[in-house]
Amino acid sequence: MHTETSEAAIPGSDPFAIFEVWFAEAQASEPNDPNAMALATATTGAAPSVRMVLLKGHGPDGFVFYTNFESRKGAELAANPQVALLFHWKSLRRQVRIEGTITEVTAAEADAYFASRHPESRLGSAASDQSRPLPSREHYMERLEALRARFPDGAVPRPAHWSGYRVSPHAIEFWQDREFRLHERRRFTRSESGGWTSSLLFP
Repeated sequence: MHTETSEAAIPGSDPFAIFEVWFAEAQASEPNDPNAMALATATTGAAPSVRMVLLKGHGPDGFVFYTNFESRKGAELAANPQVALLFHWKSLRRQVRIEGTITEVTAAEADAYFASRHPESRLGSAASDQSRPLPSREHYMERLEALRARFPDGAVPRPAHWSGYRVSPHAIEFWQDREFRLHERRRFTRSESGGWTSSLLFP
């Protein structure tokens, strides 16, 4: 007779505390970019799109990522503030799904994060018209070299159109792989009072 695994179940407590534990374990086990997450957006016409971005901050106030506001996703986010995030940590056989709405981070937060980036990353962001047609790779590299000549230490100022968003979640779902696809899922939903309730879902 098959018996249930003894692995600890997903607790029905604070979703941010659970995420903190799972994220720390992913940082220890994932070979590349444990902070990578899929970001799903939609246009005003309800056409979906998804891409990978990097989590750069998290806590009870939400999940932060940075981008070019003039990019395709920037335009979609400006038109529709509802988003979904997905973390998939293959080494741990876990997923976290997050649904919520976005708000811009403060200019001070964006400045601090931009200044913390590698100089080449700062130059690359400033040189890029993200998501716009590019005549050739050489054209982009020429723009990069021109900026490097102006800012040899890489201390290019943060472009006004480059900043961050904080996703304030109204739902968070934790998914744990189990043997024979008898997976465990727990979904948290935020109440009007700001608290959280949770329930298990069929796999």
